[in-house]
Amino acid sequence: MSNKQTLTIALHLSLSLAAAFSPPSAYHAAIRQSSALPVASSSTPITSPINNDDDPLWWKDFQLNDSTLAPSVLNDFPILSTQFDKDGKISQDGNKRLVYLDSAATSQKPTAVTDALTRYYEHANSNVHRGAHALSREATEQYESARDKVASFINANSRNEIVFTSGATEAINLVAMSLSHTCGRAPSNARELYLQEGDEIVISEAEHHSNIVPWQMVAQRTGAILKYVPACSITGGFDLDAFKELIGPNTKFVSVQHVSNVLGNINPIESIVTIVRSDAAPGAKIMLDACQSVPHMNVDVQALGVDFIAASGHKLCAPTGIGFLWGKESILNSMAPYKGGGEMIDEVYMDHSTYAPAPSRFEAGTPAIAQAIGLGAAIDYITNIGMDRIHDYEVELADYLRRRLEDVDGVTVLGPPVGVERAALCAFVTEAVHPSDLGTFLDVEGVAIRAGHHCCQPLHRALGYSHSARASLYFYNTKEDVDDFIKALEDTLKFFGSLGGEDDAAESGDDDAFVPLF
Repeated sequence: MSNKQTLTIALHLSLSLAAAFSPPSAYHAAIRQSSALPVASSSTPITSPINNDDDPLWWKDFQLNDSTLAPSVLNDFPILSTQFDKDGKISQDGNKRLVYLDSAATSQKPTAVTDALTRYYEHANSNVHRGAHALSREATEQYESARDKVASFINANSRNEIVFTSGATEAINLVAMSLSHTCGRAPSNARELYLQEGDEIVISEAEHHSNIVPWQMVAQRTGAILKYVPACSITGGFDLDAFKELIGPNTKFVSVQHVSNVLGNINPIESIVTIVRSDAAPGAKIMLDACQSVPHMNVDVQALGVDFIAASGHKLCAPTGIGFLWGKESILNSMAPYKGGGEMIDEVYMDHSTYAPAPSRFEAGTPAIAQAIGLGAAIDYITNIGMDRIHDYEVELADYLRRRLEDVDGVTVLGPPVGVERAALCAFVTEAVHPSDLGTFLDVEGVAIRAGHHCCQPLHRALGYSHSARASLYFYNTKEDVDDFIKALEDTLKFFGSLGGEDDAAESGDDDAFVPLF
């Protein structure tokens, strides 16, 4: 019995137990119909030769402007040549190829990065900074060179503004914990930044959990007040008018995403910064979660006008376990360290310690040396291709994916409408099948997507869904990847439709209680 036959039998059982996928509640549907909230975005309309109004097969003749980019790099990513047999198992003699559409979760790694890791471990492996021998000097040089590369990549004012972290989650937590370590009490150092009772922190309902939960902890620890910008009930986009109403003289910290990992919309950072600098408390700080922007577009921290950005390396073709916090050097040096140990000290006595300046004060212990070197290699690789070229290619490919999904019956795409610039991802829902089951069936066909709430439960609730499926792209994806995905999606939806029983399942409306069998 094949995997697909097994899945079919299991699916018949699951359909009798719970909803395949719960559509939005009547409440949320009414909210969406009545909503007139103005939603701002830095996204712009796309001038595209695509016109699918009259010809349902328009996509067959469509060509990307830079159709040579992805084919020119595919050999740099050996994993993308993975094949699968008829049961969806990895096989050297498979008849199905991998279509990897999950780069918003993590990108694949080019040989330039994996080779850099191998070279480090085979020829330079040592601890950094304090060793007097040649290996330590070489490891230190490579590690600190990676810091220089990150600083240049985002146009930091100084290499001292780059703090290596395990990822964006740690970067956000670093700032949150540093500002709240006194639990709201005034620190002994009058120059030290801190949050206290009555201070206001503003985030948005569309944030990734890593930009929500740390601030909830800060509010509980300090007595600060956490406020959020409600997601637009139509698109989920950023509501500038609601944001402006939340910003006032007690606003001390604002933390928002640059690009949504669910909606794909690009937030209006220039307008956000202008409002904060005009209406918030003097010295209020702004942080960007830049996980979905740094890998895909030019990010110039000096031009953005914010105080911090957090980014992960593994979405940028770098290894897992490495990311960075960028912060203005003067601000970093006015923050307390949040971890203690070696490397981050100036002098240690038995009754007190003094701390090194940034970035060392935030890098206690042995760092992720190999991972940082891998991040530097990834930046070299991306820079060699050209970020402008990558961005332009992804804008067009994302628009193509959005338009192809628009043509699939029964699919609702979340986020900006067709023709508006979005990041290279599309989250979508369908009443015919739960996202988890959809992901499982597509996997059998060699298509890798993400299914779930994508660490954005509040956003999904605001839109009236508990989960969604997400296809996300990177510069190594091709038009053919999108076409193969759409074909597999359409075939899967037809298969589920042929089973019957969707109406009875949907009427149960209990999607939160539904646990996929796969």
